[in-house]
Amino acid sequence: MNKFFRWSGAAVVGLALATGALGAPAPAGFVQAKGTQFTLDGKPYRYIGANYWYGGLLATQGPAGKARLAQELDFLKQHGVANLRVMVGAEGLSSGYQYRVLQPLQPTQGQFDENIMAGLDYLLAELGKRQMKAVLHFTNTWEWSGGLGQYLEWNNYTGQPLPKNPGYTWDKYRAYIAQFYGCAPCQDAVATYIRYVLARTNSLTGQRYTADPAIMAWEIINEPRPMLPAANPAFEAWMRQTAALVKSIDPNHLLTTGSEGVMAYDGDQGVFERLHADPHIDYLTIHIWPKNWGWFRDTATAQGFPAVLARTKAYVDQHVAVAARLRKPLVVEEFGLPRDGQVFTLGAPTALRDQYYGALFGMAKGNTPASRVIAGYNFWAFGGAARPVSGQVFWKPGDAYMGDPGGEEQGLNSVFDADQSTWAVIDQYTKTLR
Repeated sequence: MNKFFRWSGAAVVGLALATGALGAPAPAGFVQAKGTQFTLDGKPYRYIGANYWYGGLLATQGPAGKARLAQELDFLKQHGVANLRVMVGAEGLSSGYQYRVLQPLQPTQGQFDENIMAGLDYLLAELGKRQMKAVLHFTNTWEWSGGLGQYLEWNNYTGQPLPKNPGYTWDKYRAYIAQFYGCAPCQDAVATYIRYVLARTNSLTGQRYTADPAIMAWEIINEPRPMLPAANPAFEAWMRQTAALVKSIDPNHLLTTGSEGVMAYDGDQGVFERLHADPHIDYLTIHIWPKNWGWFRDTATAQGFPAVLARTKAYVDQHVAVAARLRKPLVVEEFGLPRDGQVFTLGAPTALRDQYYGALFGMAKGNTPASRVIAGYNFWAFGGAARPVSGQVFWKPGDAYMGDPGGEEQGLNSVFDADQSTWAVIDQYTKTLR
């Protein structure tokens, strides 16, 4: 049964007092940032984690979904992967566009589906049982979960360009999304949503979200971008305001941006550095996408691989220097590479992906500038027990969720539970980095 609630900002009056927002020290079991590294209960905390954006949604799919969730969490824990980056919830109904999350937390602006929150409750409870941690991002720059474009649509900004629709161009999409930073009602709606989530008490454990050690950190948004240089000032102001809002309600948990790094700001390192210099932001994030960023051509992954490795190292090193200046940890929280030859079937080899993962993880070893600030990784993404459907490229309603969102080829970047060679690489580094 679906239960919907419409949320008012007045519902959080007194919440800061109820959650201890008076500067009290973080309770036991909370990850903290100490200089350029994390600690957990006074001990160093470094991790190799996974992106598992659909984790809470599995728990909404009845006994079978919960059984899959338990199986996959046990599998991850067995392999030393105990930090999962998860979407809090999607926004908006599909309106005939199938390439997006079709189970929204917020079907219409200000209305929230209790079933979806109950799924997140279940995930957090299961993580807590296994002493695993979640990094939860509130919203998204991209359309596959509704995101900023959905708030614009709700507030009468018509004509959102969608990637699979005729007439879409990247320039049109950038111009459309950039309008969010001048849309006060859109920003108010996001703030209302954040207050709603932070006011939550887990229906299974009775634990307030703001006091739940299963949560490592909140993220303002997946891959924040101003989209146009002219929007930079308004974009940065919104990020600062939102960071202050989150910390005013929940001072216990870490907070970060969800940023890709300088690639998101047309190479302007100043934007990236200012975002993470904010005292409310506890650590830096970067994402690395060689295919999406055109670091190799088409299926010529092997031919371009040496250049991919070189550009990856340079990109990490650039952000390592920023983290060192700011004296904050750095997490490489998204990265992926297609299977060899960009074949999506499970039997296709992953030799280049395995080498790429090993090269990235290896940067955190030894005593180097990178090893002194890289505190964690989350590979994109865990596909678990799901499998691509033969003869089908994109997700369709009724298909199992996997690491690739609906608008991407299913199997493109997913690491499945049967990818033994990749898990051997992960196993090697989860043991040496901890």
